[in-house]
Amino acid sequence: MSSTKQMESELRPMDAEQLREQGHKMVDFIADYYKAIENFPVLSQVEPGYLRQLLPDSAPNSPDSLQDVLNDIQEKILPGVTHWQSPNFFAYFPSNSSIAGFLGEMISAGLNTVGFSWISSPAATELEMIVLDWLAKALKLPDDFYSTGQGGGVIQGTASEAELVVLLAARDRILRRLGRNALPKLVSYASDQVHSALQKACQIGGLNPELCRLLETDSSTNYALSSSVLREAISKDIASGLIPFFLCATVGTTSSTAVDPLPALGKIAKTNGIWFHVDAAYAGSACICPEYRHHIDGVEEADSFNMNAHKLMLTNFDCSLLWVKDRSALIQSLSTNPEYLKNKVSQENTIIDYKDWQIPLGRRFRALKLMMVLRLYGLEGLQSYIRNRIKLAIHFESLVVKDKRFEVVTARVFSLVCFRLVPPPNSQDHGNKLNRDLLDSVNSTGRVFITHTVLSGKFILRFAIGAPLTEERHINAAWQIFQDKASALLGTSYHDSAFSS
Repeated sequence: MSSTKQMESELRPMDAEQLREQGHKMVDFIADYYKAIENFPVLSQVEPGYLRQLLPDSAPNSPDSLQDVLNDIQEKILPGVTHWQSPNFFAYFPSNSSIAGFLGEMISAGLNTVGFSWISSPAATELEMIVLDWLAKALKLPDDFYSTGQGGGVIQGTASEAELVVLLAARDRILRRLGRNALPKLVSYASDQVHSALQKACQIGGLNPELCRLLETDSSTNYALSSSVLREAISKDIASGLIPFFLCATVGTTSSTAVDPLPALGKIAKTNGIWFHVDAAYAGSACICPEYRHHIDGVEEADSFNMNAHKLMLTNFDCSLLWVKDRSALIQSLSTNPEYLKNKVSQENTIIDYKDWQIPLGRRFRALKLMMVLRLYGLEGLQSYIRNRIKLAIHFESLVVKDKRFEVVTARVFSLVCFRLVPPPNSQDHGNKLNRDLLDSVNSTGRVFITHTVLSGKFILRFAIGAPLTEERHINAAWQIFQDKASALLGTSYHDSAFSS
């Protein structure tokens, strides 16, 4: 190719007509991927290091064509992808996507703002305030969480980031009162089912890891944190000269979607001057449905509340929503004000600079994505979608219950079903190896992907329903795989008997 023709074929950094042409090709590629998504193994079947053998050792000196790149993605990248949007993805918790979410991401990418302060992109800041207030209203959060008061909402990347920033705010609030020497005595509390993000936050925050109290739960409370257990732990710590400062309650734990008793825990936190954070990363979205709102009753006593719109609310990752009652606590802990960021509007203290509500300085225009989802589906559409996911979980649960070889382990609350294969009476390990083998056998088919947890020492299978493309036929097909693999492991042929669904 001549140098002139090569220059004509090259992508210019930002050319409107080239963007139009290449963008259409990219949308077609993604749309074709979704049309064919069920043809891929849900869990990638490649071996570690596979990709280095398929790609060159160095970047090309001259440009490749878009088609060549897309061909490589199709042939080399997609085999190494675990397909989170597959209708047969039942692992972890869902990470939803939607047409509205894609469109919002496209606009955000196109504008490519870095809205760390109001002046850096006024609309990015103000839209974020508005859509977080919309959702606060949909969730019936207390007025203190609205941006029109002393608090407000902010979009973080993940619930882990949200938990870190509020823990730092809580830490610094109490240290301002007691002095830095109190740091080694600060104690945080949560159930032993809390997300590992709390322990990481404590590590980053310089807290004594031994004073991150993960209080024991059991099946008698469906693995929710007991208020009496919390009260006793706090009393012991105070008597020992320690300083309780942070409590994290969970609405929808990772292992089993347990719901901690917010009203009782909130009263204890308030009595002891403890920052009360509610982590509803998974289940918070469901609480926009009136019939599930009671799960966050007691949030009125919370200092902060978090949920992930990218789990059950059709908003592409990442979009973790955090509300606080006292924004000044975040700002005092996280604010920096170098000369090169100073400006008249910020110094007048009449606006919000979200850089002071998070760990990094830069931030994407994620509010566009959230606005697109809220407007193009509406609350009624989102409620219908969430109810349908839960309805599918109820259906799967009914299939498990009908087969006496299996048992449902914990009460289903949302769209996660925890179950296991009942071990033979002579099992030495309570069926743990049997169920681990079942997990591996099912996942090795590539036709479904699930994950596990351990509750009360038992290896438990988690079946989390939430992918946007999942229908009842996918649930039935997955259940058939479980039945067939269980029969093979138990050494019996599965027949249409009284045990079958």
